[in-house]
Amino acid sequence: MAWNWQHKNWPDFTYDTTLLTAYEKDFLHNAGMLYGSLKHVSSKDQDVLKVMLISDEAYKTSEIEGELLNRDSLQSSIRKHFGLKGDVRRISPAEQGISEMMIDLYKNYHTPLSHEQLCQWHAMLAKGRRDLLDIGSYRTHDDAMQIVSGPMNRPRIHYEAPPSHQVKKEMDLFISWFNSTESLDPLTRAGIAHLYFESIHPFEDGNGRIGRAVSEKALSQSLQRPTLIAISHTIEHDKKKYYEALHQNSTRLDITEWLVYFCKMVLQAQNYTQGRINFLIEKAGFYQRFEAKLNERQQKVVARIFKEGIHGFQGGLSADNYRRITKTTASTATRDLQKLVELEAFIRTGERKGTRYYLNIDYPGGLL
Repeated sequence: MAWNWQHKNWPDFTYDTTLLTAYEKDFLHNAGMLYGSLKHVSSKDQDVLKVMLISDEAYKTSEIEGELLNRDSLQSSIRKHFGLKGDVRRISPAEQGISEMMIDLYKNYHTPLSHEQLCQWHAMLAKGRRDLLDIGSYRTHDDAMQIVSGPMNRPRIHYEAPPSHQVKKEMDLFISWFNSTESLDPLTRAGIAHLYFESIHPFEDGNGRIGRAVSEKALSQSLQRPTLIAISHTIEHDKKKYYEALHQNSTRLDITEWLVYFCKMVLQAQNYTQGRINFLIEKAGFYQRFEAKLNERQQKVVARIFKEGIHGFQGGLSADNYRRITKTTASTATRDLQKLVELEAFIRTGERKGTRYYLNIDYPGGLL
């Protein structure tokens, strides 16, 4: 079996553009909707959204590779990079590194891709590592770069990348292709960029995270602004499908199936981000309608529910939840909750011990 890079026409990928046209149209339409929605979000909430999405992507792109980081530390690090007030906490080298890479991607999406940028990203990701031979440079080891699973005595080889001595030449071609294809449709270019980069697998480690960053850079360049869409969040939600799509397109140059998968995934990511924006708009509207009518206890509970994010409290807010959060009596909790329902700030469901309360807002649908 020959890998894609072993075909004589490599890296001339082929694909059926007629199957991608509708996805490309939807992507541009959704991008316009996202941009327009942001105009209804305050600058403070835009900062919240930016930090939330970038830190979530940093967390998820690492989780895809089996590395679990601290979400709060990531948010704190990213807030500091944007000059926003953050708490004082210890941030590990791994968390610092992925935060730095994501901030560089956000701020420098418009610059041409270069060996220097890619190697800087790798050095950021490898911050604190002592187990790698090559940090901040392409791999040089003689061993085959393979993606394997299974026991050591019977490994299953999912993919084998070009040998290390070919990497520099392959990356010269890749970077030249990337910087000369901005006229390609956005999803097509970003999808090819990701698969092309992963096929070369130029670094000793971190190729998945850098490859996803490259595809986000491509999308941002096409839109001429940072995308801020939840690509890694969407991939991690169905990681098996992502790896299957990469594997199934690792032995041929017709990559139509991969691009269809990639287009659908990005559209899902846009939908998730749109839901986040809609949630912030709903939150602002809720406070405009009700904040002046709420007592201190009610405000505390409302803030706590909003802190849970889009999905709120799992299963709704109970009277016991209310008492624990406010440290008040059962009778006071009952009066407060009844008033919130009368104001139409809360929606009540169920009876007796099954009674639950929800914020009276439109929760975004279709979210992962």
